[in-house]
Amino acid sequence: MFVAVVHVNVKPEFINDFKRESEINACESRKEPGVLRFDVLQNIEEPNRFILYEAYKDEESAKAHKDTPHYQKWRDAVAPMMAEPRHTVKYWLCEPH
Repeated sequence: MFVAVVHVNVKPEFINDFKRESEINACESRKEPGVLRFDVLQNIEEPNRFILYEAYKDEESAKAHKDTPHYQKWRDAVAPMMAEPRHTVKYWLCEPH
């Protein structure tokens, strides 16, 4: 399993818009065949900070996600809402032997 954790810092005046756009993207992403999980998390102490937790069957599924119309719509819609560029940390699931 391939996991991407996307960290996003949103301008305070765009928090609700970002949440709306991200939930639409997450809902559509969950329909993709290689997506195992897609969650939007909001920091309780710093509500302008979000994490997108994306779990995929494999790295190819994660790459295919970037080609979907809903991802591209989300990317373009939320870009001006960000206080700084988002950054992604990638992980492999360590499975027991």
